[in-house]
Amino acid sequence: MDSLPLFHRLTGQPVIVLGHGAAAEAKARLVRRAGGDVIAELQDGIDRGARLAFIAHDDAGAAEADAIRARCAGLLVNVVDRPALCDFTTPSLLERGPVLVAVGTGGVSAGLAKALRLRLEALLPPSLDALARGLGAMRERLRARFPDGGDRRRALDLALAAGGPLDPLDPQSAGRLEAWISDAGVARSGLVEIRLRSADPDDLTLREARWLGSADCVAFEPGVPDAVLLRARADAARLRLASGEIPPARDGLVVVMRMPDTGLT
Repeated sequence: MDSLPLFHRLTGQPVIVLGHGAAAEAKARLVRRAGGDVIAELQDGIDRGARLAFIAHDDAGAAEADAIRARCAGLLVNVVDRPALCDFTTPSLLERGPVLVAVGTGGVSAGLAKALRLRLEALLPPSLDALARGLGAMRERLRARFPDGGDRRRALDLALAAGGPLDPLDPQSAGRLEAWISDAGVARSGLVEIRLRSADPDDLTLREARWLGSADCVAFEPGVPDAVLLRARADAARLRLASGEIPPARDGLVVVMRMPDTGLT
């Protein structure tokens, strides 16, 4: 990744927005939408403890000068239409209540980010808001039903999978929350094996991709490409195996990734 995507809480926080015109107004609206307080003066913002600065000058020299001043004051800086001067970039945003999808290109193409976001708008139903808030409201009930964190995650993974009772793309899923929490059982654990057919992660089958997305541990032989391992759940344990080795028994779903009998193509 060229940058690390993060969600920054701005409620009640001062944020500097310098400049005039449509670009500056758009950044100010974005800050206010996230609950931040817009400060139009650099020094005033520094005095109030601002940590972020948006700079939207038409004049390239003025933009660079203000970027240097803000950065020297310890702020993270975004300069409109000048990615080389940015410490961070702003993605194209899709909002469904607490569900926030951010599509970014690292400043390479805002138009591409917007086009992708518009496609996602058509896929993600408004009911995601109710589903997310409902899951949040029943957090303690989930903990009581599944005291073990691994069991809880696996049960949710199964329910939220495509075709599951809480499928996020199904507009009716939020209405099934009560029935699901009453009947939910512990999802599968055990060991499954994937023998790679190529170095391309897109050659994984849908079932294999789901295994990786739900794995508690990914055990892999030498030569398994990093691009394939990146498809695994980010916080799954990683275990290196010798060729042909069987991983030790452990709780949860263990996905074993093996090389093909011949070289990768």
